[in-house]
Formats: sequence, C-alpha cells, structure tokens
Amino acid sequence: QVQLVESGGGLVQPGGSLRLSCVASGRTFTNYAMGWFRQPPGKEREFVAAISWRGDITYYADSLKGRCTIYRDNAKNTVYLQMDNLKPEDTAVYYCAADPHWVAAAPTNFAGSWGKGTQVTVSS
Repeated sequence: QVQLVESGGGLVQPGGSLRLSCVASGRTFTNYAMGWFRQPPGKEREFVAAISWRGDITYYADSLKGRCTIYRDNAKNTVYLQMDNLKPEDTAVYYCAADPHWVAAAPTNFAGSWGKGTQVTVSS
C-alpha cells in the first residue's frame, strides 16, 4: 500500500486560508486517485474532495464547493487541498486517501490507503 502523510493543518481565524499537503510514498503515485476527507468533532468522517490520477477530474462536496481546490503535483508525489474563507464548521481532522480503483462515477468512494490526519481548527 501507499503511505500517506498529511501536513499543513493548524489554527486559523474565520475567513482565513490553509493549504493542506499529503505526500505519498511506497508506490507509484500516478496509479492512485487521491481524496480528502474530514472528521469533525463528534461526527462521522465525510468526503471533501477527490482528484483523478492525471488531475483532470475533480469532485467536491457541496459543503466546501467554491471554497476549496484540490490539485496534485505528480512529480512531487503530493496532493494539496487549498481551503479559503474557512468557517468554524470546517474544524475537523483532515485525512488524505489514495485509491487505485477510484471511478469518477462514484467519486466519494475511496477504498485503499489513508493517512493519519492533520487537525484544522477554525476559531477566533
């Protein structure tokens, strides 16, 4: 399995921005579609965004659509999540996921490798 390590989380004020990164190792990065999920305190993990291996297909959850951008740099084995205009309800642990069998027809379905997460806290 591919190993995933997230970074870039932290404390940010409402309206602020953060860029999360996820570095993959151990397998060929371009074999995997990549995704971001999050788990707010006391809630279930939820889908945030996904990107195809080539980077030409992206999909976003409605809750963050227009406020976040997922993109990848295959030369650096890294996927990013740029989040803008953050709100307190965006507070969560954000997880990176990789799936070699991801299909755009079911974009929120990820079965594969997961990172350990990075905490994002939006608070004044």
